[in-house]
Parts: sequence; structure tokens; C-alpha cells
Amino acid sequence: MTIASLWQEATLQHADRLAVGWVGDTPWTYHEVDLRIRSLQAYWLSQGLKAGSKVALWAGNQPLWCVAYLAVTTGPWTVVPLLPEFTPLDTAKALAHGEVELLIVGRILGESWSQWLPEAPAQLRPFLDKLQVIPLDDLEVLPRRREAIPEPLESDLAALIYTSGTTGNPKGVMLSQGNITSNVVSAAPLAQLTAGDCMLSILPLAHTFECSLGLLVPLSLGVAVYYLKKPASAAVLLPALDLVRPHAMISVPLFIEKIYRQRIAPQLNSGLLGLLQRVPLVGWLLARIAGAKLHKIFGGRLKFFGIGGAPLAPPVDRFLRRSGFPYAIGYGLTETSPLVAGHLKEVLYSTGRPLKGVEVRVAHPEHEQGAGEIQVRGPNVMLGYYKDPERTAEVMTGDGWFRTGDLGAFDLHHQLHILGRSKNVLLGPSGENIYPEAIEALINQDRMIVESLVVQRGHELVARVVVNTENLAEHLRHWAEHKGHAVALWSEDSTKALEAYLMELRVHINRQLARFSRVTSVVVEPVPFEKTATLKIKRFLYS
Repeated sequence: MTIASLWQEATLQHADRLAVGWVGDTPWTYHEVDLRIRSLQAYWLSQGLKAGSKVALWAGNQPLWCVAYLAVTTGPWTVVPLLPEFTPLDTAKALAHGEVELLIVGRILGESWSQWLPEAPAQLRPFLDKLQVIPLDDLEVLPRRREAIPEPLESDLAALIYTSGTTGNPKGVMLSQGNITSNVVSAAPLAQLTAGDCMLSILPLAHTFECSLGLLVPLSLGVAVYYLKKPASAAVLLPALDLVRPHAMISVPLFIEKIYRQRIAPQLNSGLLGLLQRVPLVGWLLARIAGAKLHKIFGGRLKFFGIGGAPLAPPVDRFLRRSGFPYAIGYGLTETSPLVAGHLKEVLYSTGRPLKGVEVRVAHPEHEQGAGEIQVRGPNVMLGYYKDPERTAEVMTGDGWFRTGDLGAFDLHHQLHILGRSKNVLLGPSGENIYPEAIEALINQDRMIVESLVVQRGHELVARVVVNTENLAEHLRHWAEHKGHAVALWSEDSTKALEAYLMELRVHINRQLARFSRVTSVVVEPVPFEKTATLKIKRFLYS
């Protein structure tokens, strides 16, 4: 199957249904989107864009982005989606490496691009001088017409994806038409959506996670997708949720964790409610009531909330499951188109079972807990890294398995559990394996901690933490009051009180860890950690 055949089938079945649109505006129907796609393809053909050419998309989420993406991938070309977070220099390097011929750019990014061009490095000048650049908004005014074009083959290169990842070494991931469509077909049942439903999209479409699961999956099912006109702050998102009342959303853990910590946990975990939670039946009932309120925040119609891109904090996982919130967990990588495994709240702390048609094995389970490297084989695995056979060979085994670099294990129910990145594993004083992500998960359970990063300094482990400054004084006051009069006096000196709190937190965390995994010190970060598009901390910057 190709993206062209996937789109044709969806258009035939849902021609008059809503397809994509801005929040607050009338969305385009499948028929209207199809006409725009055919018009754009006809224009490109008239301009001499040859089959096999690469077309880059560098813009924020919007309906025209979807049209441009589908116009490229349902035709004989290759799309190169670039993250809006890329700097002009990063973008230029990716464009040059990918041998892109046409760049479609959003208005704001286009302004940045124009301002940067005079400063472009001399070695990029020959490429930039011949690069064709078109503002995305110009696609809106193209005349509506259709023209027969050659359709791609399943083996053709559909997308070349550059991602900064967490290593600081961007690389071009080659995904074929068959890679992408096989994952769309396998992932669609997880969503449990039906034609006529709607979805609110908040993650960057340039990332495979959102593009495949937040665009192609819903469109294949007859589900309308809505986009925010402004960044997804609380002031923008809450009115949009009331207006759209989505049946589905996709998010990274940090998004739902922030809502839990700011709106749910302070009420559930304090005072009398905190004590009542320990009573099994009462605790379950309180979670259900909180879950109903959370469901209402999202518009009251939500039936699928997909979470992926990073591990979900255990307390949040427990709450969402007890509350009956319709969340699903997924695991995948850009190189696997992206989804490898997923489930609808079946087992806590797992990422579910492998998708249909996807093979997963845990190779060389020599680490503690039976963990080994997760390896994947199936139609969703990439063609390789563009113009980089050496790096491709490094991640592919001789028998055709993709080496994810992640450590995991299967439980007795064949549910996959992720323990961390193999490259992040630290060595203890006697060669023991230390998983920093597991320590961070414990630290992040504390309501005063926004995020953490465990690093090794010599033979010592240091936890670098970002503190919740919004409620810092209130949290410290409550904590000090529970510790007695002497400590309560520290409330006048927040720095001293915070140091005492973090010292106690370190002791509490270390009681739950093996001796070789214990944290020596906790250091406060003055600003949040730098992150990737899927909000993973860029560890390489802090190692």
C-alpha cells in the first residue's frame, strides 16, 4: 500500500466529511483537500519538478502543511519535513545534505530565513543559490485544477526525516511508502476512532509521531483534525478544548504530567483526601471523580489520548488507570515509522505488545531485570540513513533487525517494558549497571520537582533538578510546618529551606535504590533543560 492509495480510499469513503482545519474555522472536507492536493501537483508538474525530487516543509502545524505533505507523498516526490525549532543554519545543512530542490516555508520561519541568508556559510552558498523557496501561504491562491500524475510505488522513498534526537548528531531517516502505510494500518485499531470523530493536534507535524499517528491515521479513518492558531499554552488550549471537544489527542508525557501535578495531585494528595486515598475503595472512588473532572477539561468526549515519546511518570500512569481516563501508551522511533508497540491501559508501566506485523526481540538479556537491547524487524523499519551506509550498518544486524539502542524486557504477558537507553546506562563502582531514567522517575514523583537528570561525576551520581517555582513558597511552608517549629522558621529563608527539603528528598530516594545507584547530591537547575521536539531532555548537553 502507498500513501496515495491510502488517501484515495479515504477520499472515496469520506468525501463530504470534514478533514482538516483551524480551530474556530470551518474545516476543509476530504473533497476540498483532494482538490487542493491535485492543484498543487499540477502546478509542480508545470514548473518542471521531476519525479524523485525532494520537497522540504518548514512550517508550523496548519491545514496547508497537510495539503503540501499529501501532495508530495501521493505524487512521485519525497517530502523532507523539518521541525520549526530548527535554526536557519540547521535547516540549511539538512537541505543541503538531503539534496532538496524546493523549500516550502511558513511566514515567520521565512522571515528568519531571509534575515539569515546574508550570513550563510560560504560552503553552503552554491546550494542555497539554486534552492527554490516558496512561502506556504502562496499555496492558498493556486488555481484549482487536476492533472494525471504518476503514483509512487510501495518501495519508493516517501519521506526523508531529519531529527536532532538526543545525541546532537542529526541524521536523515529514509522511510518508504510501505514503511509509513504499514504502520498506519497497524496502529489504527489502537485509536478506536470512528468516521465523524475529531482530533486536536498539538505536537509538531514534522515529527513522525504526530504525522503518522496524528494525521495519517485519523484521516484514514474519516476523522477530522484541528490545529491551533497559536502555541499550545493554557490560555490557548483550554478554549480550544471547549470549542472542539475532541475525541482524540496525542501528547508527550510532559503535557499530561504537568496537568496532573498542577490540577489533580495538589487536591488528591493533601489533607483529608490524601488520607482517604489510602482506603482502597475510597481511593478508587476519589480517582474516578478526579478522572471525570479531567475528562471534562478535555471537552467531555475524549476516547483516545495517546502518549509516547518518553516514559510516563509512574504516579501519573497509576492515576490515569485508576481514574478511567482513556489513555494509551506507545513506544517507537522515527526509524520504525514510528510505532513499535502500544496498548490501551492494559498493564501499568509497560508500553504494550508489539503491533500486528511487527517483530520485537530482546537481544542479549544480560542486564538486571532480564533487560537487553530492543530490536525490531518488520515492514515499518526504515530503508536506512541517507547517504550514510556506515551508520546504517551500525544499527542493522546481519539478519535484518533494527537495533533501537533502548533497553527493555518482556513480562509474562508479553508486554514490553522500557528501562532506558543503552547509551545512557552508567557503571557503578563494581561495574553494576545503573539506569538513570529509573532514578529520575523516582525523583519526578515529588510534587516540587518538574524534571530531573541524573549524571555521573567521577564515581558519584548527581541529580540535577528543575524545581516547581510557581508553588515553591507554598510547598516549603507546608513541608516546614510538618517538620516542627525549628524548621518552620526556615520558611523565611527559602534558599535554606529548599536545601533542607532536597537533602530529605535525596535520603528518601536513596532508601528505594540499591547502594550502587544512590544519589550523592541534588543540584537545582536555574532554567529548564533543553529538549527535543518530543520534549526529551538533550542529555548530551549535560553529560
